[in-house]
Amino acid sequence: MSIYLYLERNTFIHRLHPVTKIFLLLLFFILLLLFSSPLPIILVTFFLLLVSAFSRSISNLRKIWKLMFILFTFTIILWTIFLKNLNYALAMALRLNALIFTGLIFLSVTRIEEFTYGLNKLGLPFRVSFALTLAFRLVPSFILSAQTTIQAQKSRGLDLETGNLVQRIKKFIPLLIPILATSLRNAELLAIALECKGFGIKKKRTSYLDYKFGRNDFLTLLTIFLLYFLLLKIF
Repeated sequence: MSIYLYLERNTFIHRLHPVTKIFLLLLFFILLLLFSSPLPIILVTFFLLLVSAFSRSISNLRKIWKLMFILFTFTIILWTIFLKNLNYALAMALRLNALIFTGLIFLSVTRIEEFTYGLNKLGLPFRVSFALTLAFRLVPSFILSAQTTIQAQKSRGLDLETGNLVQRIKKFIPLLIPILATSLRNAELLAIALECKGFGIKKKRTSYLDYKFGRNDFLTLLTIFLLYFLLLKIF
């Protein structure tokens, strides 16, 4: 199973310019933060479902739907307890899930290299762009090292499945040391590799990636701005 969320699909959303994808991510984030009532957030979420269907990234939603359901439930409970307002609590729960869903779609249709390219085209120095996108590589690497350590310990007879919740948590605590040690070693190897390749010596960099802003990018941004106008006009 792949530890990365990117899905190799030949859809028009995948083929959009990286800068367009970054703008869409920010626009949806801003749009979701503008409203504090459930109905407009539900409409935006429905639009996101359409985008996910067109980009064929629904399969990634299946991976985290349990987490989203737990966050949705706990958000409603906590906001209702503290504010005594169920309508607002529902809006906050829907907003949180919609924000996660937006980021999930972005990661499903955008390669890490495209994200770096897009940030660089927006004017960020390459070092800053690379540092920001490096997290997308290190987090899956950390997860992979954790999975490898857990499987290795299971093969040696460590039972992580039996016992109550507290007992199972205690069994995972000794695994933190080898997981962290492996992650630090991988980070050090990455730093050595970058240094050996002369990372940062030249300020001006070239790229093998070359994207052109086309008609699909223009139409997509126009559609989102129309969605903005309609929602702000109605609500």
